[in-house]
Amino acid sequence: MGRAPGLSVRLKLTLSYAGFLMLAGALLLAAARVFLMPDAPEVRFDSFRNVISNVLLLQGRGPLVFVQAAAIVLAFLLVFGLVGGWILAGRMLAPLTRITAATRLAAQGSLTHRIRLPGREDEFRELADAFDAMLARLEAHVAEQRRFAANASHELRTPLAITQALLDVAGKDPDRDTGELVDRLRAVNTRAIDLTEALLVLSRADQRSFAREPVDLSLVAEEATEALLPLADSRGVTLTTCGDAALTRGSPALLQQLATNLVHNAIVHNLPESGAVWVRTGAHPDGVALTVENTGEAIAPEVVSTLAEPFRRGTDRIRGDHAGVGLGLAIVKSITQAHDGTLTLAARPAGGLCVTVRLPGAG
Repeated sequence: MGRAPGLSVRLKLTLSYAGFLMLAGALLLAAARVFLMPDAPEVRFDSFRNVISNVLLLQGRGPLVFVQAAAIVLAFLLVFGLVGGWILAGRMLAPLTRITAATRLAAQGSLTHRIRLPGREDEFRELADAFDAMLARLEAHVAEQRRFAANASHELRTPLAITQALLDVAGKDPDRDTGELVDRLRAVNTRAIDLTEALLVLSRADQRSFAREPVDLSLVAEEATEALLPLADSRGVTLTTCGDAALTRGSPALLQQLATNLVHNAIVHNLPESGAVWVRTGAHPDGVALTVENTGEAIAPEVVSTLAEPFRRGTDRIRGDHAGVGLGLAIVKSITQAHDGTLTLAARPAGGLCVTVRLPGAG
């Protein structure tokens, strides 16, 4: 936005210091003329108006020498105020110069630079620390987006490459059974569709482009477990749902996706047989919570901290049936943040994972 040129902050501060110093000097000289001059008559001050009138009257009757001396003193104070004010303003605004330089570097795309303003705590240092923290978050976000773009490109390229290879083989061998080719192409295409839909859900959650309305997490969790009960039965996993009503505000479709992803992950990443999944909901003084806990293999803490990143799988990207596209927990994290909530992942001592989503209450 274009603005008309104006005075710099340093010059404004300099003029303010000089003006204040001149005013203080004038008042000091007036007081000296009134109270310290030997030829000054006795004056009675009954009000503020009388004070001003008597000062002007006495200055008019004073000797010329006093006026000349006062002019010299005021001239000295003006020069001293301008020079001293310019130096003091420069020293005070030096941190602002460093902050401005860092801002320009960030605007040019350099997010690695930090101000790291030394000295004790004051307003400028609070601003510099806040700016450094913002740059750190931006740098981490940009790096995460770059990793996401690279992983998404790889994941989308894989089914396309498989499809191309199958078509090339079919073109070179016209007598090959087309039924097998169609089945494999259908499976690859289904995976590509699932990945695209997951990316769309993730983008929608990141943009927060949804209307908020009351949603009961207990009903959402119950619907998710009922929909995934056949999958749990086929894998020998026992589903248990319990808890009280947990009313929040948000998108019913996105929160349903969140619960479905959590329960699906808990079923798929479980013990080979006799596994279990527990789904609990509840209300707390600071909001509501949905917890999904499952049995499974032991997970290292350093692995748990990365499970919510896009295209990360607890099985080191090994695909199996219903393995998903590696965006399950990433979508859960994005939906949770879009609803101003928090996502907590913790490894169970006996093996498996405990995932808790905390959201603000409907009130």
